[in-house]
Amino acid sequence: MTFSPRVPHLFPRKTLARLLAPTYAAAMSVDEEEAHERLLQALEAPGVVEALQRGVSAALELKQGPRTPADKLLDKVSKGIEKHGGHVRPAESTPAVSAVLVRLNLELGLAPEPMRATLATPRGAAALEQGLASLGAHLVKELLR
Repeated sequence: MTFSPRVPHLFPRKTLARLLAPTYAAAMSVDEEEAHERLLQALEAPGVVEALQRGVSAALELKQGPRTPADKLLDKVSKGIEKHGGHVRPAESTPAVSAVLVRLNLELGLAPEPMRATLATPRGAAALEQGLASLGAHLVKELLR
């Protein structure tokens, strides 16, 4: 479930690719243009965009205070997207974030296929969910600064 029906509109595939490019570039030792192209391709796979939007939604739920309406928070995030032009600092490299990058690389054919089975185990799935939440929190934090 998403935080708001506006989340998919604020974070479509192209915006997510632009926002995640610095993190992907730093982790994979490629330039941001190459990272952006790879992300656009990886985010075409079914369920990937939705999973990332779920991570952003979780971060927004945690960020929302008792007196902050969802629309007000999303307006701030929207302004952050415009202000930063999609340029945010890379997320800290953690095992959980690496799990998300492995998932993206699997969709690109750059990671060994047995890694898909690893991500399907309870431990792998938990790391992937933690990574999605961590990336979502990072993006929200960056866009609200």
